[in-house]
Parts: sequence; C-alpha cells; structure tokens
Amino acid sequence: MVSETCTIDGFGPLPVVRPTSVADLGELVRRAAGDGQAIYPFGGQTQLGLGNPPTKPGIAVDMRELDRVIDFPARDMTVTVQAGITIAKLQALLAPENLRLPIDVPQPEKATLAGILATNVSGPRRLGYGTLRDYVIGISAVNNEGHEFKAGGRVVKNVAGYDLCKLLVGSLGTLGIITQVTLKLRPLAEEAALVTLASYEQGLAALLDQLYATRTRPVCLELLNRRSAETIFFAARLTCPDAPWIVVIGFEGNADLVNWQVQQLVKELGAAHSLNVRIGAKAGWLWQSLSEWPAELDGTVVYQACAQPSAVVGLCQLVQSKFPALAVHAHVANGIVRIAGEFMAVETYPAAKRFPPASVAKYFMDAFLDALRDSRGNMSAVRCPHQWKSVVSVWGRPPADLWLMRQVKCQFDPRGVFNPGRFVGGI
Repeated sequence: MVSETCTIDGFGPLPVVRPTSVADLGELVRRAAGDGQAIYPFGGQTQLGLGNPPTKPGIAVDMRELDRVIDFPARDMTVTVQAGITIAKLQALLAPENLRLPIDVPQPEKATLAGILATNVSGPRRLGYGTLRDYVIGISAVNNEGHEFKAGGRVVKNVAGYDLCKLLVGSLGTLGIITQVTLKLRPLAEEAALVTLASYEQGLAALLDQLYATRTRPVCLELLNRRSAETIFFAARLTCPDAPWIVVIGFEGNADLVNWQVQQLVKELGAAHSLNVRIGAKAGWLWQSLSEWPAELDGTVVYQACAQPSAVVGLCQLVQSKFPALAVHAHVANGIVRIAGEFMAVETYPAAKRFPPASVAKYFMDAFLDALRDSRGNMSAVRCPHQWKSVVSVWGRPPADLWLMRQVKCQFDPRGVFNPGRFVGGI
C-alpha cells in the first residue's frame, strides 16, 4: 500500500491508500470502521466531482491496483475481472475475440469499471444496447465489516438470490466497495454509420416524430443545439452543419443491415431533408466525440435532466430560448438531456451582473425543475464548483422513495463507512 493525499470537493486533504488485494482492502475497511472513519473509494477520478461534498473524516482508497483478469471464456461471451481495471484495458482485452462491452464511457483510458458502475455511466448507444445494469451478471463487493460478499454468478442464466448487482450499480459506492464483476458481452459491430440531419426550430418536433416512427432500428438518436454541435464536430475533425439544431442517428450491425437501414431512412424522410451519412472511420470519430462530450469541457458546469421522451424537445427548446449561451446534448429517445456552460458568462442570464454565479446556477436549476414537474422529471448537477454545492441542490428534487433508499443504506452500511453524505438526500 502506498500513501499520498487527495482532496474531494474541497474536503481534505485525505490520505490515499492503494490496496493490492481484496484481503488488504478488507483489513483497511475494518480498521477504518473501528476508528470511526469513512472510506472514499475512487478509480480514475473521472466522476469524482459527482455528488455532495464528503461529510466525515476518513481515507481515500485508490482501487486501480485491483485490475486482474479472473476468467475470460470468450465462447460464452462473458468476462470476469477485478473492478479496478480501466475501460480501455478491458475493451483491448475483448477486441481480439471480436467482443465488447457496448457502453459509451468518456475518458476510457482513465475510467475504471468500478467507477462507471458506481455512477451508472452511459452514452449515445444507450438507446440500442441499454445500460450497465443490463450487462452485470455477477458482482463481488466488500461490506462495512471488511468481508467480501457476492451476488449473481459467472453464467448468463443465473436467477438465484436477490439481484444485488442492480442495487450496487449507480449507488455511488455508498453500499460497499465493488471488487470484482462478471459481464456479459456483445460482438463487435461489423459496420457503423451515423446520419446527421440539420433542423430549424419549427420543424424539429415533426422531424423527431418521424424518427420515432421509423422502420429502422437506430442504436442512438441524439439532439444537439448549435453550441454543443460545434464542439463535438470540431473534436471529430468534421464540418458542423449550419443550423440551430442537429439530429444524429446511429446504426450498427453487419454491413448489409446497416446499409439497408440508411437507405430506408433516406426513403422515409424524403427530399425535404438533407442527410449526411458517415460510415467507417468518420462515423467512429463522431461517435467518440459524442461519447466524450462534455467530459472534455474542463471547468464547465454540467447539468443532467431526465424526463419522459415526449418532453425532451420542449425542454431543449426552453433552454435554448432562455439560456442561448448553454450547450445542449440530448439522448432524445431515452429522455436524457445534458446541459453545459459557463454560468459566470453575462449572456447566459441577463441579471448575472447583479448575482454571483452560484445564484444564477440555482435559478437555472429551480426554473427547469419546475418545467420538469409535469413530466415527472428531475435534474442533477453532474459537475459544478464545490463552493456552489451549499447553494445548488446537486441531486435536484428528492425522490419519493428516499425513505426506502435510507433503509437500504442502513442495512448495508449502518455505521456510515462508505462515501457518507455524498449521495441523494445526504445518504
């Protein structure tokens, strides 16, 4: 174990320890719990700013030494690995066997499997392939007594016991420290294509209605305003369409299937729309750029809203009309909208000259929480300065089942060892 220090959301410095085995990690947890300290696990720190600031002194645990491959029966299309492995290393392991984990992860060379599981990261391919919860079939984690517990197994058809796999995914490390994961996999796509469409305000809703009714089966359907599109297309070394809204439709599969879907989409949309089709390397560049946004926007405040898909266009247009300086990127068919920008920019909000940025950001969040109420949506601050978190409600409106979440936390971690205070409702 090697010690150093780190700071989480301005809290610290915290001593950092790197366990090299599950036994070391268990001993570390037992010792910290006995001393009344907290444990703050992390990996590549790509999501470390998510959530509330820590509330209890303790130690930060760097999980990246736990990155061994345990079992890889490629014919079964599963893999079992320690959870500190980076996503780039995992995908490189799978690729020679023509397999992949079809989840878009920003900064894969840094992000660890445990980190993206704890934060439930997803991207453009979510429409076609689902989320991480759909691929975890077995999981191991260390509890607050330092003992490793297991759920699921190493085969796809495993229905024994409670589905703790889904419970741990997205729990922000508040229920235990994930140490090992078994994933089911998918074959690498033979071909990929991205179709881009330029749209103006008045025709946007009708265009998306056409795409919802298409006979094709896209694996992604993205809506970008001009601000986000400029950044995304520039990063992909491509020319950005000249329009206030850009729609991106993605297809993957064998070459014949992809080509048929592209041709079918062209027929359905007709001559009224100008399409740009990218296949192969150019599609790959744009897909990567879509997946990386907004992780590459250093220092930018990022919100994420979730709503019924039918409400997404209205929400995006509301952002554009009231806050034209903000960038908008929506996984439109999944009901997810990411909004990014600099809230200290005067043009973001006319009264910004009179109010500090944190108050402007709070005004923005409160306004859109109200707009989301009818669609039963919510909004969270994915990234913002830690000084703002006393003003801005990081997790948005408290969920109706918060009482149940507290009960689960109490059962798994009654002493408040793991990431105390960082999750929804201060869990």
